[in-house]
Amino acid sequence: MNFKEFLHKTGAKIKSIWSTGKVQRSSRITYDVVWNVLLFFLVIGFIGMFFGAGIGFGYFASLVKDEPIRSYENMEKDIYNYEETSKLYFAGDIYFGDIQSDIHREETTLDKISPVLQDAVVATEDEFFFEHEGIVPKAIIRALVQEFTNSDVKSGGSTLTQQLIKNQILTNEVSFERKAKEILLALRLEQFFNKDQILEAYLNIIPYGRGANGRNIAGVQTAAQEIFGVNADEVTLPQAAYLAGLPQSPSYYTPFESSGGLKSEEGMLPGINRMKTVLGRMYEMEYITKEEYEAALEYDIVADFVTDTETTIEKYPYLTFELEKRAKEILMYILAEEDGYTKADLEEDEALKEEYLILANRDLRQNGYNIHSTIDKEVYDAFQEVAKNFDSYGPDWTGFIDDPNTGEKVQITQQVQTGAILIENSTGKVISFLGGREFSLENQINYATSTLRPNGSTMKPILVYAPAMEKGIVQPGTPVADVKTTWQTPGGTYTPNNFDNRYHGLLSVRDHLTDSYNVPAIKVYTQIMNDNPVDQYLKKMGITSLLNNEYANPALAIGGTTHGITIEENTNAYVTFANGGNFVDAYMIDKITNKDGEVIYEHKSEPVEVFTPQTSYLTLDMMRDVVTEGSASYLQSQLKYRSVDWAGKTGTSQNAEDVHFVGSNPNVTMGSWLGYDIPQSLECSSCLYHSNRNLKLWAELINAASEIRPDLVATTERFKQPGGIVSRSICATSGMLASDLCSEAGLVSTDIFNANFVPTVVDDSLISGSYVMVDGKAVLAGPNTPKEFVQDDGLTFNPDFLKRMEYDKLDDLSQLFPAFRKEAWEKISLPNTEIGDELTDDGKAPSAPTSVKQSGSSLTWKKSGSKDVIGYRIYKASEPGAKFQLIGNNIEESFKIPSGKGVYHVKAVDYFGLESSPSKEIIVGDFSEPEKEPDEPVTGEDPNEDNPETEPDPGAEDGTGDDGGNGDGTGNGDGDDDGNGDGNGNGNGDGSGDGNNN
Repeated sequence: MNFKEFLHKTGAKIKSIWSTGKVQRSSRITYDVVWNVLLFFLVIGFIGMFFGAGIGFGYFASLVKDEPIRSYENMEKDIYNYEETSKLYFAGDIYFGDIQSDIHREETTLDKISPVLQDAVVATEDEFFFEHEGIVPKAIIRALVQEFTNSDVKSGGSTLTQQLIKNQILTNEVSFERKAKEILLALRLEQFFNKDQILEAYLNIIPYGRGANGRNIAGVQTAAQEIFGVNADEVTLPQAAYLAGLPQSPSYYTPFESSGGLKSEEGMLPGINRMKTVLGRMYEMEYITKEEYEAALEYDIVADFVTDTETTIEKYPYLTFELEKRAKEILMYILAEEDGYTKADLEEDEALKEEYLILANRDLRQNGYNIHSTIDKEVYDAFQEVAKNFDSYGPDWTGFIDDPNTGEKVQITQQVQTGAILIENSTGKVISFLGGREFSLENQINYATSTLRPNGSTMKPILVYAPAMEKGIVQPGTPVADVKTTWQTPGGTYTPNNFDNRYHGLLSVRDHLTDSYNVPAIKVYTQIMNDNPVDQYLKKMGITSLLNNEYANPALAIGGTTHGITIEENTNAYVTFANGGNFVDAYMIDKITNKDGEVIYEHKSEPVEVFTPQTSYLTLDMMRDVVTEGSASYLQSQLKYRSVDWAGKTGTSQNAEDVHFVGSNPNVTMGSWLGYDIPQSLECSSCLYHSNRNLKLWAELINAASEIRPDLVATTERFKQPGGIVSRSICATSGMLASDLCSEAGLVSTDIFNANFVPTVVDDSLISGSYVMVDGKAVLAGPNTPKEFVQDDGLTFNPDFLKRMEYDKLDDLSQLFPAFRKEAWEKISLPNTEIGDELTDDGKAPSAPTSVKQSGSSLTWKKSGSKDVIGYRIYKASEPGAKFQLIGNNIEESFKIPSGKGVYHVKAVDYFGLESSPSKEIIVGDFSEPEKEPDEPVTGEDPNEDNPETEPDPGAEDGTGDDGGNGDGTGNGDGDDDGNGDGNGNGNGDGSGDGNNN
């Protein structure tokens, strides 16, 4: 049977069976059974689905029941509440860096973000971003299935909207509750904000790992700058793809190490591979063409990575930390005031102050403030360069100190440090400062603004002389005795000295300040000390570092502080004089704005009147002399612009451990300091004098500033003399109006005065009297003083004046005589004869004069070794062996002799009328006579040469070689033109004319 026949028979059989109706009946039964079973399961399925959904929705509702319904305003505040880094600016809105924070972020707007970067982020993080309503259900279900099945593959289910919610409103907690709230809030967020707003917010908050310097970064603008050195609107396609891939695992994909610097090639590979993945997504979604895709894959992204970058702290460490500190303090008071507290409340409650300081610190690091400083960038940079290249700091110090932790001795080496600050007088703006030579993150010491150091003699104008002039106690011309003086203090007796270990007698306040003598400053200070000039003046000038009871210490007058004051405080106080007596507090922050540009703080100067214009000008005028001829005179040789009207004061602390100089011109004031961090003496035998080293640095800083800001720093203006300043002639002995006797003595001085304190009484310190000259000093003649040596109508101190000034308590009134105009002072005789043991009548005749010789028509000799000699008597004999007769006298060591032959000798006469033995005889002329007997003196010999009673006091005279004898002495050898002195006191006269001084 063929196949055709088989089909025919089979068809006929089926047709026969179908015609019976059995098949139809059987199919209908089966269909009914299957349909009923299917319908049953469908009903059960729908019931289960609705039951499951009910349970799901119920569970979802239970998860979000505590989540409040957020308004638009609340969500806007949360979404845009970026933790943004505060920015720092030089004067003139010149940006230089950011405040240090845990994460570095700079906000930007969508129009400043490259479209290709936006596409890369959307393609990578949320391909349906522009279609969904905040969530993608399919992605959520897929994520849930993966979670329940514990799948190794996690595709994630968060849209950009959800990620924004997680970062800004919720936390990174992994839980169904957090996820449920995230979904709910994402749906709500999409109702309030459009896609551009959501994308912009996302791009500003998302973390991007580390920058080139190792710090954490967030926000796409910061990432573009820190990783590629470009802005977010300048990135290329490969750079955009690299940035878009980072947020998935920022620390893994970043090209930088945590300590800064690039990773190894192997370490950078994951980030590069991630970039290629992003490029693939962009190509699949047709954001880029095939050509762009292939070109980007071949691009060397490593070449674009930033390899060398400095943080703000690395570039400007001193300035960054200083502005940060001051900004925190400003914000602290602002936040406290918002809560109803005053500045006084915080100062009185340390715990409260600490609380608001913490809040201010957090505020500063999170709220993106703009800190606008007063610092001139060019001048500041120049200061740092000067400090770096300055070659006269002095040597490093190496020695042992006590370890503060163990108490054991440890050896350290430290270099000389420095601090300086430049302030604009009229406003108080800090133009620039020098915080030190090298910044250390360990101690962060700013030597200009924070370190307390004794300010030495720079204390004298601000604490002593200006306050004393303000009270009318002294004026520039007032004489003050610089003599050895002892004060009683709680710690015992105090006997200060001057830097040169000498005392200088009666000089004016101007002279004492010019040459920086200590004793007179302390004397003046003790006259005002009980008025507490620290509170009365220094605190008004911004000096608050001193302890409450320090004013009672006389040494404070010369900078002897317990802990010290800052360089800024010291310099700022001097601004008062330049401002005519008005203190203007120095400041470094001009204003603070928030990230929206609104000013939340702006500095306003509030001058405080401290001194009158007259006192200020008198102080400045004296400090001019310090610069031109006094302790700072070295400065003139170092200044480039020498015509500037500078007034200033030097200061050196005990043991020369600190040296200061503060100088002002009409526009600016600058102070500088040198010293070791752990105080040690700056003295160095092979170096420039320590005070001059600081003056040299000060000059180099000012020269640099003058080149940049000549209008401000190298001004041609001079300090203007106010009204109420007059010039008067006074007597240098008393400071009273000059008398006729003072004029005759040549002791009239002229100086300027505050018209309110001009002297009105004529000097009474001098009276007429007879005197003699004793050892170069005028002394009142005594009852036994030979009259021929007395000078009539001489001057002497008025005993009443001496008593009034308490000078009568001095052991030696000649201490009052200064080296200045010495000849005039020494013509004033002293009102008593008992000035030391030297004028006590011991009944002994003075020693005879030596080295008598003929010099032309005169006799000359060396003065007697006795200290009470007032003159000499000259005797003549007509011939050798004849009787000598007195022919004249003189107070000097010479006498003009009459013409003709004769024999001469000289005798010294003391204050009490006693006469010495004769000197050796001098024969003038030719006496051709027989030789005399040996027991008679011969020409050129002194019959008393070996007589100890008539010899000069041993050691009182230099050994002298005369033309025929031996001079014994213990002094230095002094060879005359007719003999040799050997320095041992044996002078051998050889008549050769050689004078040797050994």
